[in-house]
Amino acid sequence: MSTIISVTGGLPVPATDRQVIKTAICATLAWSCDLFDLFIILFVAPQIGDLFFPSSNPILSLAAVYASYAITLVMRPLGSAIFGPYADRHGRRKAMIVSVGGIGIVTGLMGFLPTINQVGLLAPALFIGLRVLQGVFVGGVVSSSHTIGTETVGANRRGLMSGIVGAGAAIGSLLASGMYFGVSHIFSGENFLIWGWRVMFLGGFVGAILSAFVHHAVHESPLWLGAEQVKHAPSSPLKDLLSRRYLGINTVNMMIVIGAATQIYLTQSYLPAFLKLVNKVPAHDLGGILVIANFVAIVATPLFGALSDSFGRKRVFMFLAAANLVLIPLCYIRLTGLTSDSLGMIYLYAGILTFCGNAVLAPIIIFLNERFPTKLRATGTSLSWNVGFALGGMMPTFVTLASQTSQNIPSTVLVFLIVATVLYGAGAILVPETQGNMDKAAEGI
Repeated sequence: MSTIISVTGGLPVPATDRQVIKTAICATLAWSCDLFDLFIILFVAPQIGDLFFPSSNPILSLAAVYASYAITLVMRPLGSAIFGPYADRHGRRKAMIVSVGGIGIVTGLMGFLPTINQVGLLAPALFIGLRVLQGVFVGGVVSSSHTIGTETVGANRRGLMSGIVGAGAAIGSLLASGMYFGVSHIFSGENFLIWGWRVMFLGGFVGAILSAFVHHAVHESPLWLGAEQVKHAPSSPLKDLLSRRYLGINTVNMMIVIGAATQIYLTQSYLPAFLKLVNKVPAHDLGGILVIANFVAIVATPLFGALSDSFGRKRVFMFLAAANLVLIPLCYIRLTGLTSDSLGMIYLYAGILTFCGNAVLAPIIIFLNERFPTKLRATGTSLSWNVGFALGGMMPTFVTLASQTSQNIPSTVLVFLIVATVLYGAGAILVPETQGNMDKAAEGI
């Protein structure tokens, strides 16, 4: 599991297993904080709608909340433009420390915001402002945590590392759902509308604490330190990345990332709203369902990441496209019409949906890392990821608006998911196999 690095004296030094493990833990936790802070709003969306975006039509109020969520995702490419080039020129570790700490602080501050009944329109303006700032820091986490993990581990374990870091999404959602489960029990009924949602956001301060831990525990990426091309990195990695040379690579990357992002946002991320609006699942049952579903999802990304080491990234992409084109629509069809009297079946379908949505994430991280040379890897990976997830992250908003009523949500979700899975599959057919490209001396692919 060791990776050779070059130190100042020019002597090759292997990254120890202990350092690989530390990096894996910190990169995964960094992404967990990222997703924890992003997912919180999905659990308190109805309350945020009432307190910051009230409307006589609850669907419009909910859509406004998802729009504020989408704003965070739209700002992620700006974070890529700031933190990606910084990580390519100055290292992944510093970028991860600043971005993780920034997300934690911004999310925690949301817990102190006044509501629209207290300060009028200033309340939604402040809320949206913090969501914008959060999106910038989120872009930084992607540019650093993804690359530092796969660049530290040996070549035959990079898919597994990709899956382990990708499991941070499920861990972050698990932490958010676990927190929602506990807070909704402590602050039940009207108390949740007064205090519960604030406590949920205050949990974001954990990210600031984690950034201090990363500062002391993680070394710089060995591959970045030893790469000769980094010494001759362009002054503007973003400009180089957006040149005609990378147009084809970026376009096909977008097909896969947008397709995958839509799948995860309309499965794992949309489940809380779907189960509330369609299945009428009570809050105390919803928390338990989501906790179990995320335990299942944590298995998905390391599993399919490891499989991509054995069978290649392209084959895993194609298998997942075919499987999800069947399983995801089938689960949503079966889920529609169930009530809290059928909790066992709801647990089953929610678990399968979350598993399928997370499985597509596993090979994407390492695939994107392998599409770009070391001098552009953080910028290229984060830009492809964040633009794709910004577009995919808007889908819950579009689904909610297109549905207009809760009765139309199931059919609308299915249409969006089928289109997204087909797009993902088309991208999988077009891309070359990338396994092993990170160790090639070539400047591109």
